[in-house]
Amino acid sequence: LSLLFVPPAEGGGMGIYMKNVLVTRIDDRLIHGQVVTAWIKQYPINKILIIDDELSRNKLMERIYKAAAPVGVEVMIMDQEHAEIFLKEAPLAKEHIMVLVKVPQVLERLLQSGVGFDKIILGGMGAKPGRKTFNKNVSANEDETECFRRIIDSGVEIYYQLVPSEKEVNIRKLLS
Repeated sequence: LSLLFVPPAEGGGMGIYMKNVLVTRIDDRLIHGQVVTAWIKQYPINKILIIDDELSRNKLMERIYKAAAPVGVEVMIMDQEHAEIFLKEAPLAKEHIMVLVKVPQVLERLLQSGVGFDKIILGGMGAKPGRKTFNKNVSANEDETECFRRIIDSGVEIYYQLVPSEKEVNIRKLLS
């Protein structure tokens, strides 16, 4: 069985933690060199699930992201609603999935819908107007910062880590 039940988050329902979701990562670049050369080599990932409402409607970008993935790694791009259904339907045990999102709000909505993660890895969130820089690769606006805090308060740890060979940094340190 590929599901484990975890205690509910504060005010939430029972969570479903997917044992075959090996990496859950926030990275606004999605599939790029670090993901392809480091993360996929570190874990036996054979499926990347990108959750992004806008990208799910852009067939050209979908083809580009699929072409960027290594041979043998399937790329699926889904909107929030379809990703929730997919993750709750217990992917096959042979699937080893990396979930990629651009912003923390996507993962917060998944958590609120009952999908659970044991930890989230924060890669890059680039500087943009309205975002405060926390380190050279992570910037977040007030809404994103509060979202990080809510996710952490729900019991899910978030770690900054560009590549697997780097030491994880708990983002509680970056937020304080």
